[in-house]
Amino acid sequence: MNMMIEVKGSDPLPQTETVTPSVPQSNAPTLASSAMLVEVNISNWVGRKKDKRASADVTTQNHADTGVASVNKKLLANSDTLKAIQTHVTAVRAMHANMTMPWSNSGLRLLPTAQYFKYSQAMSEMQNEFDRLVSDFLDSYNDEVIDVQIKLGDLFSRDDYPTVETLQRKFGFGMNYMPLPDAGDFRVDIGNDALAEVQEKYSEFYAKQYNTAMNDVWTRLHKALTSMSERLDYGSKEDKKVFRDSLVGNVNDMIELLRVCNVTNSSQMSAMANSLEEAMSGVTPDALREDDTFRAETKAAVDAAIKSLPSLDI
Repeated sequence: MNMMIEVKGSDPLPQTETVTPSVPQSNAPTLASSAMLVEVNISNWVGRKKDKRASADVTTQNHADTGVASVNKKLLANSDTLKAIQTHVTAVRAMHANMTMPWSNSGLRLLPTAQYFKYSQAMSEMQNEFDRLVSDFLDSYNDEVIDVQIKLGDLFSRDDYPTVETLQRKFGFGMNYMPLPDAGDFRVDIGNDALAEVQEKYSEFYAKQYNTAMNDVWTRLHKALTSMSERLDYGSKEDKKVFRDSLVGNVNDMIELLRVCNVTNSSQMSAMANSLEEAMSGVTPDALREDDTFRAETKAAVDAAIKSLPSLDI
């Protein structure tokens, strides 16, 4: 195992606290052809509603001002079928975030074209599971409304519950893909001077969002390596730290992410991926647990990788 992690390349390390690689306007078509924008829209019924009467009762009983307390009731109590949907939605959003990079505050995220087929397949499977869970919930909905009356007692009101047909429209799962425009892709008749100003502003936005996306990848890598280093930091069985098999898998996943997210062929990112791949060759959870020397060598390689990361505002 190579214990030395040295990232070499034409990309200079930034001297500031954040990664600020230069993204000249000429790079825009390259980035635009290597990535796309994607958004995921998920809607689901949460099954909660404010009870105005109960809220008023609470404030009155406690001699409090109107509006300072709010009673929100779970319309189906702790419904397993509804909870399964909510848990799945959380998992979908996490997967979407893990397989893409940030781009804008509107919800659009950057998806490398090299990641498209893997992302599309994974999200399609998640969508199919979402549809199945929703179908299970709708099939049991009317029975659950009957069962919950005892649990809610005087808080129960049949008017709080929509019909199955209405409820079905409250669930939705959609993905939208769109091309990544470059700074010169403005086809508006606003005059040359104004057009140049708009293009310049978008170039600045483009560079800023690119930097944010790349920083996100480096930050994720830093987190995975730091976690691994901390869990391997013990010298004997007496102070042995427990770690899961995913500790190694998480770093290997980051190596793959470094490659697919390297949308502008950064030599710095490629070098880091190559060095980590060499350092992690032959590394298994069992080997780390059983061999003190091997564990120490692996930790040294991971620590070297952390030191060679670009400076980040973490």
